[in-house]
Amino acid sequence: MLPVDFPERLAALRSTFADIRAVTDVESLRRQIAELSEQATAPNLWDDTDKAQQITSALSHRQSELERLERVAARLDDLEVAAELAVDDEEMAREAEQELSALTQTIGDLEVQTLLDGEYDGRPAVVTIRAGAGGVDAADFAEMLLRMYLRWAEQHGYSTSVMDTSYAEEAGIKSATFEVDAPYAFGTLAVEAGTHRLVRMSPFGAAGKRQTSFAAVEVIPLMAETAHVEVPESDIRVDVFRSSGPGGQSVNTTDSAVRLTHLPTGIVVSMQNEKSQIQNRAAAMRVLQSRLLLLQKEQEAATKKELAGSITASWGDQMRSYVLAPYQMVKDLRTEHEVNNPTAVFDGDLDGFIAAGIRWRKRKDQ
Repeated sequence: MLPVDFPERLAALRSTFADIRAVTDVESLRRQIAELSEQATAPNLWDDTDKAQQITSALSHRQSELERLERVAARLDDLEVAAELAVDDEEMAREAEQELSALTQTIGDLEVQTLLDGEYDGRPAVVTIRAGAGGVDAADFAEMLLRMYLRWAEQHGYSTSVMDTSYAEEAGIKSATFEVDAPYAFGTLAVEAGTHRLVRMSPFGAAGKRQTSFAAVEVIPLMAETAHVEVPESDIRVDVFRSSGPGGQSVNTTDSAVRLTHLPTGIVVSMQNEKSQIQNRAAAMRVLQSRLLLLQKEQEAATKKELAGSITASWGDQMRSYVLAPYQMVKDLRTEHEVNNPTAVFDGDLDGFIAAGIRWRKRKDQ
């Protein structure tokens, strides 16, 4: 038998979903898909490869968003039918209760997405992880974070591409950069930016001694070609080198990897994912332009705050702690969201932290 409050909870869920559909503007989404589909079928589409990729990527993102909404709508309809059949069926009642719980989680995730209304929130994300203080443990921690984010993306069916990896000598990585190509990837992952701290019994040091290590996570939006900033060639130093794997073992026989250094700001972007030097340089330039545009926006915002006299201190040195010894805990120091299963978190179970972070950011910005 269904719980007495089941109809009320289902009605509340339908109401929340109706609000989400209204905010998303499903009809506008359908129009955009129709327009992009027409552009994608043009016979001369691939005459301009960059533009073709923009169109097909935008089409894929919007189709995914619409399909997700339609799947939830269908599940709500099916649940309503199941609830009627469950009146005299205990097994059906249990299944209906489980589906209601699952839908509550799914619609909660969609509701969080409606908070992503920043200028660049809908863009793909480029994430860079760098080992900080802590020696070998920090390099190992950086690699653990890389796996964590790639697993999170994989669980959601998001496309990822590791663009550059710099391996540490003993274990782990010095840094890694990867792209997440999914709707609202930047808005979703932006709350992961900051300093992460790991406390554990070091597998590299003396037995029985706890080690604290740090890693930094940077998240930037990957800008559309039309949003790039002009970068004079004289402002860039270009270095080419051979792509390499762990331990420096060459995996390429040509100097195809590219490192761009923006001389005025000191920003460095390396790329070795593509097979040719030209492709790596183009990819590196796009990331560099994204970083420069974001830097420009941050400087403008800082100037406005200074003129208004409202500059506030930034968050502390760490935004999240991962504790493996003497107890098990992962805690976000901004939102107070906490779980006692670090293994699950490192395996990609980040949705609770991300949702809490998005809500925290929205409250902070109001």
